[in-house]
This record gives sequence, structure tokens and C-alpha cells, in this order.
Amino acid sequence: MKEIVPPPPALVQNRHAEVRELFERHVVPSYGRFDLVFARGQGSYLWDAGGRRYLDLGGGIAVCSLGHAHPEITQALIDQSQRLVHISNLYYHEPQGRLAERIVSHLAPGKVFFCNSGAEANEGLYKLARKFGHDEGRFEVLTAFNSFHGRTLGGIAATGQDKVKKGFEPAVAGFRHVPFNDLEAVRQALSPATAAVLIEGIQGEGGISPATAEYLLGLRRLCDERRLLLLMDGVQCGHFRTGRFQSFQRILEGVPGAEGFLPDGLSMAKSLGGGFPMGAFWIRSRMHGVELADLLGPGTHGTTYGGTPLGCAVALKVFEVIAREGLADHVRTLGAWFRGELEGLVKDYPTVLKSVRGLGFMLGLELRLREEVPGLSGSDKPASTQVIQRLHDAGLLTIPSGAQIVRFLPALNLGKPQAEEGLEILAKVARSLA
Repeated sequence: MKEIVPPPPALVQNRHAEVRELFERHVVPSYGRFDLVFARGQGSYLWDAGGRRYLDLGGGIAVCSLGHAHPEITQALIDQSQRLVHISNLYYHEPQGRLAERIVSHLAPGKVFFCNSGAEANEGLYKLARKFGHDEGRFEVLTAFNSFHGRTLGGIAATGQDKVKKGFEPAVAGFRHVPFNDLEAVRQALSPATAAVLIEGIQGEGGISPATAEYLLGLRRLCDERRLLLLMDGVQCGHFRTGRFQSFQRILEGVPGAEGFLPDGLSMAKSLGGGFPMGAFWIRSRMHGVELADLLGPGTHGTTYGGTPLGCAVALKVFEVIAREGLADHVRTLGAWFRGELEGLVKDYPTVLKSVRGLGFMLGLELRLREEVPGLSGSDKPASTQVIQRLHDAGLLTIPSGAQIVRFLPALNLGKPQAEEGLEILAKVARSLA
């Protein structure tokens, strides 16, 4: 295939150091970055500033749904930019309407608001919950421990991890946390102020922990009984990453009594734009006797850049490619095979690897405690960070999730040869540690 991005010219030896110095001098140091400088990508591969190739099984943290430099995304950007890049949301344009229609067709009757990120999409859900409960004095949202909902002030208040809250107190009021996959804990935590429950279908930053079918169905019944909104964060686990459009659809597949299950609101981002920054949230049409999708009327919510013609054209192209190439089925088939191979590695190297979790192309490989692995115990860095660094050295990119999980979030069109290549590297690193 002809490359859209041409090979880079010869790079001077100190290019890596130059780029790092630019960051150290001019970029806010809010990330603990790995010591890698990337120059270009193609498909499931990235090349660093020195020309070394890496297999990317992290996908920009579940963002690059069609890999890097996909020619159809590039062409969609070119074609739409030659017509119309941006207009205010004071006006109509066809790409936004078509994209909303496409999202609704994968869920149920309802409406969509477009924004720029997952954190913004979740902020919209918090506002929906408050608007829904306002006249009754209800505003509280229950979320789960180990959840992650973004890094805005609202997002860190909603997130059930203390590490993201430190230094930003006092927290935004109106959020409390309960154990994940524990229906009774939700029931016991309800108060007269509770308006909604918000969960992820699969906790991503919390360790690749899927919700159980019983939990989802129980939450739906409880929310119906208590006139609460059931909200879901599909930012990382959505957009066909599990082999269905949203993770709850995959989790509940074939489960008796689950045929009519729906959340009342759902946030999305990451893979939606295939690398173009885009977020959205869907609201179902009617719930609890309320025209829910119309609650956020004119003047109640807004954005400058959300749903631009350019962004919507790209997202429509991502949908088109996924459907045409059958990538949902591909994710299910190759994801199941990949998970089986990872489970084989756990059996082969039980002193290093502990378990595998997740669905489709959202998988986590749980490591033994750092203290249990001699090759890792000499450092105070988390086991996940140390193993991922060794994988980098061997030419493989993955994502940490907490201290013990190596996360795999590859492009939805990852080929089996690339999956096999990644497994070979994983086996090599596990063998060296065992």
C-alpha cells in the first residue's frame, strides 16, 4: 500500500534530545512521559525520531481506531476542509445531523450532543442529571470506586480514585462512590438527593474490569424503581472496542431479560474520531415520563468546537470503514484469539503473569506483585511501568492501568500477523523476567 506519510529524511543524532528540551522548557509537566519521541505512524506501527519501528498495541489509549495515517481519514480531512471546516452551532450543517443519526441508529431513539473530549461528554451527563432532578432538589450522582471520568473539576469529583483528587480540594459537591459490580452497595447509598448512577461498562483506568450482566440489569431495575437516571461512560470501552458499538451491548448479548436494556445517557469520545478530537453524549428520548432528550434546551449547554463539519466528516468516515470492513466481527474473533494466547502466556510464566481480563480489543494482562518478581523488585516503580518499559525496549507499545495491569487497546483493524508479533515480544519479556 502506498504510504500517505513519506519516510522521514535523515535525522541528526541529537534530534531526540532537542525535542525533549523543547518540552522541558515550554510544556507544562503534567504527564509522566516515557522517554520516546515519535515522528510518524502507519497502520499499527510508529517510528521514533531515530527511525526505530514500534508495534503499537495501545492505540493512543483507545483513540486510533483505524490505526495511524489511515488514507481514508486523510482524504476525509482534505475533502471536507476544502468545503467547510467550522461554523458556529448557531447554524445547521449536514455532517453533524448525519453523524447524530448514525449514533442513534446503533443505540435507540434519542438525541446527541457533540463536544471535543470524553471529559466534556461526561460533564454533559452531570448537567443532564442535575437538570432532571432540579425541581425535586436532587443533584447527586453515584459513581464507582476505581472509575475514571476525566480531569475537569467535575470529572475528578466523579472519579473514584483518590490519586486524581489530591491537591484540588475541595471537591465539587454532588458525587459519592460505591464499590463496582455491587448492586446492594448502590441501593444502600441512595439518598433523597440522588438523581443518577454513572458507571463504565468496563473500567479502563481502574484495571480493565467489566461490569457483570447481573449488575447492569439490577441497576436498570433499581433506577426504574427509584426514578433515577442510569448513565454510562463509554469513552474508552465504546465504539466497537468490545465487538459491539457499546460495551453494555456485548456484555448483555444473549442474556435472558436483557433485550430491552438501555442506559438513559451515554458518553463517548476516543475512537469516535479515529484520532481527530471529538466527544459526544447520547440521551434517550423519553424516561420516567420526561422528554429526556429535550431537557437541555437552548441556553442550557453549549460548545464552540463541538460537532464541526470537519470533525463530523471524519467520524462518519470511521463509521463507514468499520462497517464496510466488518471490524466489529474482526474485533470479536481476533480479540478472543488474542485473549486465549495471553492466557497461554499466564500458564507458561505464572511467576510473572497472574491473569487476563477484558473483552475484544480492550484487554488487560495482570502482573504479579512487584515484590514477587525478582527482576522487578529492585525498583520502586510499579510493576506495570517496569514491564511496559521493557516492552518498549523490545519494540512494543502498550498502556499501563494502575500498578499491576498492562493494557491492550489496539486499532480495530489490527492484523493477525501484528498480533502474533506482539505476543512474541510479550513472551520474550516474560521469559526474561521468569
